[in-house]
Amino acid sequence: MQHLQEHISKSDLISRDLSWLQFNKRVLDQARKEKRNLFEKLKFLAITSSNADEFNMIRVGSLYNYLDYGNDRIDYSGLQVIPFKNELLSGLKEFGKQQNQLFLDLKPAFKEHHFEIKGYDELDEKQQKSASKHFEKTVFPMLTPMVFDPYHSFPILMNNILIFGVVTKTAKSKEKKKMSFIQLPQNLPRFYEIIEKEKVIFVPIEKIVQQHFDRVFKNVDIISSSLFRVTRNGDFTLEESEDIEANFLEEMKKKLKTRKTGRVVRMEVAEGSDPWLIKHLKKRYEIGNENVIISPEGSLVDYTCLWQIVNHEEFNSFKPTRPKPVPPVSMSDVEHQDMFKILKDRDILLHHPYNTIEPLLDLLEQAADDPHVLSIKLTIYRLAKDSRVVEALLKAAENGKHVSVLFEVKARFDEENNMKQAQKLQKAGCFVIYGVGSLKTHTKLLLIVRKEKEKVTRFVHMSSGNYNEATSKLYTDMSLLTSDESYANDVQEFFNVITGHSMPEDYDNLITAPTRMRRDLIALINNERENAVAGKSSGILIKLNSLQDKDAIYALYEASKAGVPIKLIVRGICSLRPGREGLSENITVRSIVGEYLEHSRIFYFHNAGEPKVYCGSADMMVRSFDRRLESLFIISDPLLKQQAINILVYNLKDNVNTYEMKEDGSYVHLEPNGHSTFDIHQEFYKVKREIIMKAKLFE
Repeated sequence: MQHLQEHISKSDLISRDLSWLQFNKRVLDQARKEKRNLFEKLKFLAITSSNADEFNMIRVGSLYNYLDYGNDRIDYSGLQVIPFKNELLSGLKEFGKQQNQLFLDLKPAFKEHHFEIKGYDELDEKQQKSASKHFEKTVFPMLTPMVFDPYHSFPILMNNILIFGVVTKTAKSKEKKKMSFIQLPQNLPRFYEIIEKEKVIFVPIEKIVQQHFDRVFKNVDIISSSLFRVTRNGDFTLEESEDIEANFLEEMKKKLKTRKTGRVVRMEVAEGSDPWLIKHLKKRYEIGNENVIISPEGSLVDYTCLWQIVNHEEFNSFKPTRPKPVPPVSMSDVEHQDMFKILKDRDILLHHPYNTIEPLLDLLEQAADDPHVLSIKLTIYRLAKDSRVVEALLKAAENGKHVSVLFEVKARFDEENNMKQAQKLQKAGCFVIYGVGSLKTHTKLLLIVRKEKEKVTRFVHMSSGNYNEATSKLYTDMSLLTSDESYANDVQEFFNVITGHSMPEDYDNLITAPTRMRRDLIALINNERENAVAGKSSGILIKLNSLQDKDAIYALYEASKAGVPIKLIVRGICSLRPGREGLSENITVRSIVGEYLEHSRIFYFHNAGEPKVYCGSADMMVRSFDRRLESLFIISDPLLKQQAINILVYNLKDNVNTYEMKEDGSYVHLEPNGHSTFDIHQEFYKVKREIIMKAKLFE
């Protein structure tokens, strides 16, 4: 293992997957913060669990696509596929231990917060009767035991649900022992709730089922029962088809089914499980001990169930109260909400969640009703559950407007919901485009065309975040609302690229992928390098979710070697290695992880004192540059540019949610160290125009 670590540390790049593991550790660290109450800590533990589920399905699944077909690859760490697999699975196994230990550390505080998690045998007689009644009336009719023996094939056990493996033997029979499987219902809550005067008792459904196995397995000896959960490969690609609309949705549906039955890449097992059963499962699934994560006594298999406790109405008083959103800086003097009138007067930069998404929703809803609006074009990636965006589009179509929606049905884990919503819009008369071939449409764009007397005005919205009311309250994002003709021309042109067959030479205000983004961003980086060599002022500050593209990273290395000061704020994956002598001494990397999910992408290039600032949907990743439709938009308005610069300045000032990346790829939490605390998730609610006008970088 030490040899592997030495090999990894020699590489100029950091593994994408090992970097992601560091990110999930930073999320788990939020559950250790003394400032957070118990329910917030449980929330972050649940988030790390769902993060790990997705990572195992997609990234570990992708790794097994190489392993199972005998293909090799060299990771950024320099490791070939098998040594890398060992390193990654070892890290995931250790992370699982950290999750379990944290849960056990938190358990003693449950009682003082008026709830407990109890097994069936810990309940009093009255409570046991209540739990047994729940089993008989609700759970038992839903259970389907599936035996595996010479007469029954091995059942397909579903992805990411709780399963009991039960070993039985018929009394007075010479038959060998048999194994049966019971999958616990997905559509029932994980915990049966017993609400009492002073507390809530949460009884795991598996504990109730286990107590009543005699109702399922009659006249047989139950030798053992083992709780486990398998995670399957969910990484798939779609084949392109000439008849996109006829075949695309059907192929998507087929691929989604394979996600439920793909090869097993992880197995979580409760401590004390039957060794004979586990040995058989490992052999059948072709996995080893490195794929098995053991949940110790007193812990839980799958911590995503903690959302049931975190969101319980009995504990609403413990939820943190967030400040009320403030008006956008450029709307602070506006009293009316006629968005068409406002946008003809000024541009608006929204910074969520500190600014509400209401101005955008108002614009869409007003457009749906306005008799002068001719058309609405929109890209959709992820939607809220009860989406006002969809309702506005349906109303617009009902009112006879031309509505075009590019629906990205390949948005991971939102595929089924997006297909349903897309078909709903299509039935209402909207023109729906289901993605563009193998490219994933990740750009966030809106174009509204309105006839005003003798002329036509176009209103545009460009964003780093989704058209999703729910996540706009939880994710930090930036978006621009404008009626500027130059932006409108670019957005209209890009829509023609997406929905038709147009190849414009260039844009005035946009940088787009997949054709130009890598080239244009590297050109901006190289310009800073040339300025530094020429003795001019230079500097780069980039805030984004992930940095993984090798060409972009090496361009940053070259700029650093030329003396360009480079500050990177990367929430998640960072494959760049900062602070390495002769390579990246002038590069610092920090990550901000806290109450809100940092989701905005901002690119600042000092440009010899005439800064260029871009914002948009793209990270600096191979997938963003080569396999997605993405866009970044320049912020031209002087006030709004200052607002974006101030956002970056505040990010650098944060000393509450910030982690600093070291050369070896590890992270250290920054402490105030005697200075006043500066928490951006609070400070952005206090921003005024006079503050942003003073913001400066690299001076």
